[in-house]
Amino acid sequence: MCGIVGLVGRSNANQVLYDALTVLQHRGQDAAGIMTARRDRLFLRKSNGLVSDVFRQNDMVRLEGNVGIGHVRYPTAGTPSASEAQPFYVNSPYGMALAHNGNLTNTHELKRELFEEDLRHINTGSDSEVLLNVLAHELSGLSGVTFNIEAVFKAVRRVHRRCRGAYAVVVLIAGHGLLAFRDPNGIRPLVYGRCDAPDGPEYMVASESVALDVLGFRDQQDVAPGEAVFITYDGQVVTQQCADPAPHTPCLFEFVYFARPDSVIDNISVYKSRIRMGEKLAQRIRTEWAHLDIDVVVPVPDTSRTAALKLARDLDLKYREGFVKNRYIGRTFIMPGQTQRKRSVRRKLNAIDLEFRNKNVLIVDDSIVRGTTSEQIIQMARDAGANKVYMASAAPPIRYPNVYGIDMPAKTELIAWNRDVDEVCKLIGADALLYQSLEDLIESCRDGNPSIERFEASVFNGEYITGDVDEDYLNGLEAARNDHTRQLQLEIVDAQARTTS
Repeated sequence: MCGIVGLVGRSNANQVLYDALTVLQHRGQDAAGIMTARRDRLFLRKSNGLVSDVFRQNDMVRLEGNVGIGHVRYPTAGTPSASEAQPFYVNSPYGMALAHNGNLTNTHELKRELFEEDLRHINTGSDSEVLLNVLAHELSGLSGVTFNIEAVFKAVRRVHRRCRGAYAVVVLIAGHGLLAFRDPNGIRPLVYGRCDAPDGPEYMVASESVALDVLGFRDQQDVAPGEAVFITYDGQVVTQQCADPAPHTPCLFEFVYFARPDSVIDNISVYKSRIRMGEKLAQRIRTEWAHLDIDVVVPVPDTSRTAALKLARDLDLKYREGFVKNRYIGRTFIMPGQTQRKRSVRRKLNAIDLEFRNKNVLIVDDSIVRGTTSEQIIQMARDAGANKVYMASAAPPIRYPNVYGIDMPAKTELIAWNRDVDEVCKLIGADALLYQSLEDLIESCRDGNPSIERFEASVFNGEYITGDVDEDYLNGLEAARNDHTRQLQLEIVDAQARTTS
């Protein structure tokens, strides 16, 4: 999962892009990058780290021009790599830079085609670089002496025919404008809006509406699945549908965890969807857990607060903030590597003893993925003096890998894989465990936009909507993951040996 932003402004774009990326920082903490354009000249700064670490004053001064794109990276597998920080750039045609959120499912096939047929070289392991080169190759075959927006749309159509998976994309084309497009299923979110400046309208494209809200961009609308939006340097907006009709299936996990509550995705308020998640959980507790003597409801900050508060109010239970969060520690789910996640939980949260001592506590979390965080949180509650610790998840059991841009590639890392609820409950050390049902979760989100008939929910039901993911594909992903993990462990041991020698 990553965050992307694009801007066509009237004055310097550097500060606006920086501010937008800080708003989207929750979507990726591994690396950040910005590329700007002053007419046909491009300026780039990208590196590992948070937005505030990557961009210093001297970096910002060098990012000239009123047009640009930005990216915050969350690695879908492996460790942080500066070579895979985005935006990526190719010099032909025109000079193009791309930032991408999502994951292609046919990357290996595309790499082979690019090398053997398109005569293009891919320099990293990133599918985003593959996507950029596919677009560049298709546009090269269509572009003439004079730049043509229709050729850009034709190239996007060809990208849709060749690329499978999830992708929300912004592309800076030097000297001409900003291109944004979304995969035919609309798995990853993308929204654009307008701000009226003294010299004329400015336009921004971003992963979440909150980035536009904070910076004063209005008249917002989602980039439709399969739609392409081109914004010229002088502020003309041209849109075109570039893919055959397909079911609109936004990612369900965006509403559970990734998106900020103040965002609206595909006309669904994330905040209201989480209120409904709490309401549904409360209904289940009334029918299935009526015998439990719950004294207090405690959320795991921050994502589960909305659902936990609604649950507590509907059940007429006390709601307390029992955990204090260190806001200088990143989101543990998107930390690269299981060891780092484990180390971060205790540094990230601290229990307030008086809210737990001698009480039967219901801890509410947005989801349970690998289970290590839940196990440590439950133990923290017991150490703080809780009598009994119950656990409720606003999401159903996560039993299947994700292939569309979320770091869940190996089913063996998922605590609910091949286990029932009682087994998971025992492993995390809870006295009782309740999951949201998938039907209730879907209804919680769909109530905001009934026109969406289906969501991308593969982590819950194992159904991969692009139709190209089978057991062999998943086994290959897991094998690659394990090979990378072993290589990383060897590198760590080698580095430690060199340090002590």
